[in-house]
Amino acid sequence: MKKETKSVKETAASAVKTVQNTAAKVEKAAEDAKVTAAEVKEKAVNTTKAAAKTVKAAEDIAAKTVKAAEDKAVKTVKAAEEKAEETVKAASAAVKKAPVNKAVKETIYLQYMGKEINKDDIIAQIKKIWTDELNKKASDLKEITLYLKTDDNAAYYVINGEVTGKIAL
Repeated sequence: MKKETKSVKETAASAVKTVQNTAAKVEKAAEDAKVTAAEVKEKAVNTTKAAAKTVKAAEDIAAKTVKAAEDKAVKTVKAAEEKAEETVKAASAAVKKAPVNKAVKETIYLQYMGKEINKDDIIAQIKKIWTDELNKKASDLKEITLYLKTDDNAAYYVINGEVTGKIAL
């Protein structure tokens, strides 16, 4: 029985040693895990800080780019306004300097056989015929062609190349 006891004691001692070795390994693994977790946490914090710096830098660059674009747009608009103002001034000056062609007043009288007939009176009669007798708008009257025929003692007219008529002189 001594042998059995000795064998059980040896087995028990071996088991204790194995448990102690395993416990030591577990403690070491736990410690390594703590260190690894701390390293991961530190790396995560550093990465987050680096990302925050990158985002901040990107925001700064974007803000500067937007500001530069705004400044350029403002300058472009101001330059365009100045150019437009110069063009308007030049055009105004050109208009002011341009000669004004005033219509020459024309008066035509036809005298024959003791009669005197004024062209303006005949034109006025034709316009009256257009608006009163033909019920047309004065704004629709574009062209009047007038023929004075003293042999017939009449004035013949063509309005807008379509309507014809005769007025006694």
